[in-house]
Amino acid sequence: MEIPDQLQCLFTTEVDEQDDSYVFQIPSQEQGNLVAGETYRLAVLPTPSPQETDSTASGAPGADSEAHADRGHPEPPVEVGDRRDVEIESLGDQGDGIARVERGFVVIVSDTDKGERVTVEVTDVQETVAFADVVERISYYD
Repeated sequence: MEIPDQLQCLFTTEVDEQDDSYVFQIPSQEQGNLVAGETYRLAVLPTPSPQETDSTASGAPGADSEAHADRGHPEPPVEVGDRRDVEIESLGDQGDGIARVERGFVVIVSDTDKGERVTVEVTDVQETVAFADVVERISYYD
């Protein structure tokens, strides 16, 4: 399956039935730039059966990344030590810059301002977010 670069979030959740509709909650850490009242495209994929999950945990080559993807999160598109040019889209609750890379993957960058363009080096990668330090500030005219 091809995942477009415009993907803003990817997560697993339970679906509830409410009146004549199905409802699901988007976790706050996945809401990113969502705006109430706007229209978004959604994709619904079934949860893998226990047999599928067990077969990926067998130690076969690629089993770790397949099992990771089956839990609703593809492998992070960055690794510790990667350098990226990013634009700070917004500021988080703690004042750190928030940038997005491939598939909308969030990178938290300290000591930055909204709209700033910077070269960062990834210092920590977790399942749904990475942390990076500024290596260079990029001129607005470049």
